[in-house]
Amino acid sequence: MTQNHVSGIETSAISVLKRAVEMDQSGCFESSLVYYQEGIQLLLDVLKAAVKDESKRGHYRDKIKSYMERAEQIKAHVKQMKEEGKYHEQIRIAEDATGYSYEVLFKPYISNLLTEVWVEDPYIRHIHQLYNFLRFCEMLVKASCKVKTIHLLTTREETDSGQQSSALSELKESLSVQGLTLDLQYSSTIHDREIRFNNGWIIKIGRGLDYFKKPTGRFSIGYCDYDLRQCHETTVDIFHTKHTKTLGDS
Repeated sequence: MTQNHVSGIETSAISVLKRAVEMDQSGCFESSLVYYQEGIQLLLDVLKAAVKDESKRGHYRDKIKSYMERAEQIKAHVKQMKEEGKYHEQIRIAEDATGYSYEVLFKPYISNLLTEVWVEDPYIRHIHQLYNFLRFCEMLVKASCKVKTIHLLTTREETDSGQQSSALSELKESLSVQGLTLDLQYSSTIHDREIRFNNGWIIKIGRGLDYFKKPTGRFSIGYCDYDLRQCHETTVDIFHTKHTKTLGDS
């Protein structure tokens, strides 16, 4: 491993751990735990690969120990809050903020236990909203979990229902090729937006999946990579429950 490569990993570790501390301080413990684990692994890689200076090795060992102790404290705290049914964290996405792709936002709550997802969102109707839902489904397909069923409850598009129906039918067919089932239901009365995972996580986004801003042009940065796409201001509330309700439950 070259020195430049090691320096790159070291820089990445610092960036990831900085993010972990920020999430930790803001009370986003599940998210911070993911970043702590990634950052610790990066520091371990640096330590194993190329750090020869013993004083520097000692510095890294102390840092790793400190971060591991904090990660264990968070893990215990989160476990206790889950058992008591009191877990809640809130993420505030600022106006024009970037770095909130679906992969980033949902990653901390995806686990090997996740096999079924419920999406309740009245605004999966217009073309950009349909693409948002497609990207959400793509995120689940690529994730390490084994999702088998995605349930969508939304409202019908009254002015051009053909476009909505055609798009969702095509997506359903495409998901079936990947071994996933899309269960589609419509309601004229839903208003709230909520995403539920059958591993216990409930994610409520103020704007639903539609929190990305329209890009300034088709060849502007952020058009393809949603980590670089600017966001509308919104709030994300995350809860955990041992019993995940299905669509239509009261």
